[in-house]
Amino acid sequence: MAELVLRADKLIETIVRLNHRIEARFPKSGLLGLCEQLLRVAQLASQRSEWIGRPVAWIRISSLLIAVLLAILFVGAILAIIFRLKSLDLPELMQVLDTGTNEAVLFGAVLFFLLNLENRIKRGRALIAIHELRSIAHIIDMHQLTKDPERLLRGWKATDSSPKQQMTPFELNRYLDYCSEMLSLTGKIAALYVQRFDDAVALESVSEVETLCNDLSRKIWQKIMVIERLPSEQNIALPQEKSSIQEGAPGSDAVGS
Repeated sequence: MAELVLRADKLIETIVRLNHRIEARFPKSGLLGLCEQLLRVAQLASQRSEWIGRPVAWIRISSLLIAVLLAILFVGAILAIIFRLKSLDLPELMQVLDTGTNEAVLFGAVLFFLLNLENRIKRGRALIAIHELRSIAHIIDMHQLTKDPERLLRGWKATDSSPKQQMTPFELNRYLDYCSEMLSLTGKIAALYVQRFDDAVALESVSEVETLCNDLSRKIWQKIMVIERLPSEQNIALPQEKSSIQEGAPGSDAVGS
């Protein structure tokens, strides 16, 4: 059976398609710019995940050389003790054994450090990239934060501080759905980093990002369900004219003509 893996090229292709869909409906929106940023992050994630999955050559070579050197020293010490066993008294033998033990411990510590150095380097890069995805998830949430379906009702009254809302129910539905898809794709990008890197700390960080994306997406789908349950059109406050959405900053509701 072929190994099931998350393909970075297919993930990037999906984000490109989503980017085109957002551009078709909200060509001047901040959500479009955010999706383009998500695409760039996915492309970088593809390169980074490949690097994380590959062994670091200089560390592997250094570890191998030290392991060989340690083995040579150990064998040499044993042979030296055997050849000089008759001429060594007990104090000299204990001194030789103590020196050999100290050298073995020292080289073993260096070998252990090198074996863990590769994992720490990869973990550091993965955690930085995963933190970036966590920030993107919160920015996506900011974009949908003020998109409340209750404002579509005719009886709803805005205040001077209320964000402007000029989307139709269909447009709002699509906008929220795009946000939900972007959150899902953000979690998939995070999963790329641990697909070939079995590290407990990185796995935990990815799991936190996926949980965050799922929780935020669940809030969005609650809004979508409210839109789908809205009453008939005569009870819905529709904008006087259809307009494109223009957002200069996350969560803003500025509308362009």
